[in-house]
Amino acid sequence: MDSGNIAWILASSALVCLMVPALALFYGGMVGSRRILNMMMMCIGGASLVAVLWALFGYSVAFGNSVAGLGLIGNVTEYMGLTQLLAEDPGASLPGALFAAFQLFFACVTTALVAGAAAGRMKFGAWMLFAGLWASLVYFPVAHWVFAFTSADGSVAGGWIASGIKAIDFAGGTAVHINAGVAALALALVLGRSTGWPKTQHTKPHSRPLVLVGAGLLWVGWFGFNAGSALTAGHAAAVVFLNTAVAAAAGLLAWALVERLRLGAASSMGAASGLIAALVAITPACGAVSPPGALAIGAIAGAVCSLAIEWKYRLGFDDSLDVVGVHLVGGLIGTLLIGLFATDAAPNGVSGLFYGGGFGQLGIQAVASAAVLAYSFAMTWVIAKVIDKAMGLRIDPADELRGIDLAAHAEFAYLSDEEPVDLGAPRRA
Repeated sequence: MDSGNIAWILASSALVCLMVPALALFYGGMVGSRRILNMMMMCIGGASLVAVLWALFGYSVAFGNSVAGLGLIGNVTEYMGLTQLLAEDPGASLPGALFAAFQLFFACVTTALVAGAAAGRMKFGAWMLFAGLWASLVYFPVAHWVFAFTSADGSVAGGWIASGIKAIDFAGGTAVHINAGVAALALALVLGRSTGWPKTQHTKPHSRPLVLVGAGLLWVGWFGFNAGSALTAGHAAAVVFLNTAVAAAAGLLAWALVERLRLGAASSMGAASGLIAALVAITPACGAVSPPGALAIGAIAGAVCSLAIEWKYRLGFDDSLDVVGVHLVGGLIGTLLIGLFATDAAPNGVSGLFYGGGFGQLGIQAVASAAVLAYSFAMTWVIAKVIDKAMGLRIDPADELRGIDLAAHAEFAYLSDEEPVDLGAPRRA
């Protein structure tokens, strides 16, 4: 094992971990002042539960030997409890425990992303149950499809997307962003609209500085997310790092330009959203394209996602924090554009249409995207429906109007001396 590689993945794991509180700040700033604690708790609480499930059986489902070689799910008992990773494997390039920790935070961040669609109106207990079931039944199997590769000697069978059709997804355009984005759509549809939506907006941003701070920290964390997925501290990680940096900047500028042309001003919220949309789009493509390709993908994502966030008003679904418009649409853009912009000079070594590769890779990318989208939507819909029937998803309408923080957590984020509040017996959400 190379100590430099180990050090880089240790650092990358910490960077991906940073994305959980960064997302909590990003989402927290986007909601009302009496909803911020609940939003942040949904991110951090859901991520904590997923981390426990990952240690118990999630890693095994995602990276265990594929059951019957079908590429659908890993052997749930192979790494149960992760005690098998205590012994050092002299033939491995990284310690198994380190790879498990790195991938643990991918599961945590992906689940937390879904929370943005339910801001301010979902019972905290129902969310925690949903997060656990969703990670177990949706994320862990899909991670096996996309991230588990068949070993070089064929002794360990991987997922059908990674090793079967060989779709390119360097760091999670399908497993993370399309998966979370379409799950957010399904949850929003089952949960229903906020009271008075769209005329009355109870989740207007209360702190744009928090949104910008969260977005900036996410950008930093994304270098671990993407470049860490090279799993070595070498040339591939350097190319991915560069592509991630320039794509994000292009997305911010593209979103700001579209806003300026359409609305007359480039907003701070738009800048933060454009940054994230481009990071979403470059995630699957960061190892497949050149820097000019990364700039193109980032700019396209920033421009298209700035328009896509308005679809919820036309189609009538209340996706509170635009998870669908940014993560689903951005994930699809990045995953599909690999089929156009991929170059065999990049670390993935595959050419897309614009580099003489034909339409073949584009078709493969489309199949992978469609499969994850269909499975995640259907399973999320079922999970949300079952929880709704069993315990109800929505908080009391009165608590929704006055802000969920008091009902769910018996506290407010901001409370002045001139604003006394009775915390005696809050209704629990």
